[in-house]
Amino acid sequence: MEKYTVLLSGGIDSTTALYWALNRDKRTTAITFDYGQKNRVEIQAAQRIAAMLEIPQTILRVDLGQIGGSPLTDSSVSIPRMESITQVHEGLPETYVPFRNGIFLALAAAWAETKEIPGIVCGFNVIDSPNYPDTRKVFVEAMEKAINSGTGAAFGKKRIAILAPFLNLSKSAIIKKGIALGADYSFSISCYRGSEIPCLRCSSCLHRQKAWDEAGMKDPLIVRLEKEGKL
Repeated sequence: MEKYTVLLSGGIDSTTALYWALNRDKRTTAITFDYGQKNRVEIQAAQRIAAMLEIPQTILRVDLGQIGGSPLTDSSVSIPRMESITQVHEGLPETYVPFRNGIFLALAAAWAETKEIPGIVCGFNVIDSPNYPDTRKVFVEAMEKAINSGTGAAFGKKRIAILAPFLNLSKSAIIKKGIALGADYSFSISCYRGSEIPCLRCSSCLHRQKAWDEAGMKDPLIVRLEKEGKL
């Protein structure tokens, strides 16, 4: 019986979470969400990472584009362009997708319940991106409580734990932890604009660049793209 299923988006944090879980149980599986995001490349990235590690992966589909309200899913809203990480302002990020992680965890919990998987692992962190409401510890704890109140766990069946091991780590610290676990980041995708080649003008690209600089390493994605002649 699998012990963990990992929310795998194809980015740095979720890729590290996958290696973290695999280090604890080789029967780990992955769930990737096709939620109507403009960045379709991240789904392909997640598939490639799962295939490289030879782990079972399920893609669950839910169209959050019907809800709108975010440049990541709403075709009428442009992704904000930034020249520097200093332009990331306080308050709710423009790239916030309404209750996305709550929806993901609810669907993952339903999946985990049917498979009797007791642990959902996610790469949420708040140090470098503190203004997303659905990545905080209080949110994770509230979702875990709700899940175990609204599933068979309320009647004595197996409880489901939400594990967010990187909540209080910076992205550079997450990278270092992943490197120590043998993580391959060369196929991980972060850019919001939907290209394998980083635009370096969205908040996600700028956070990623900053993290690799702080870690004192060259981004393996950039290294691979240069070797392939794409940069």
